Amino acid sequence: MSTSTDIACACGDVRVRLEGAPDIAFYCHCDDCQAVSGGAYVSVALFPKSAVTVLRGTLETWKLRALPRHRCARCGIQVFAEVTAFDQIGVNGARLPPGVSKPAFHIQCRYAVNPVVDDLPHYADAPTDFGGSGNTIGW
Repeated sequence: MSTSTDIACACGDVRVRLEGAPDIAFYCHCDDCQAVSGGAYVSVALFPKSAVTVLRGTLETWKLRALPRHRCARCGIQVFAEVTAFDQIGVNGARLPPGVSKPAFHIQCRYAVNPVVDDLPHYADAPTDFGGSGNTIGW
């Protein structure tokens, strides 16, 4: 039996259903995520593209540099991004209910403007499974 989670933008116009649990969750410190979020880093939960269904609302698609991102046409809140290299959807962790996203590591820490000291691995770029060097940064 598959579980599902429904998420929404801030105004509620956009609703998205996520089937199952995320494949992986992490914190991203890249300069793209900083620019689009206005924060030092973002929480991301990766779901297979086939597990994500837009139930209602109008999404606008835009791209800063790397990833196509989808936001609510009304309130502008980013709901998810397409991680095309892995056929995944990166869901904004702030949209998920507590307990759904359990980040396992930090990526793109070479761009960190506010280093987070915790017990998770901190990758300079990304783990080797994600096409990165696997090199970590110690704070």
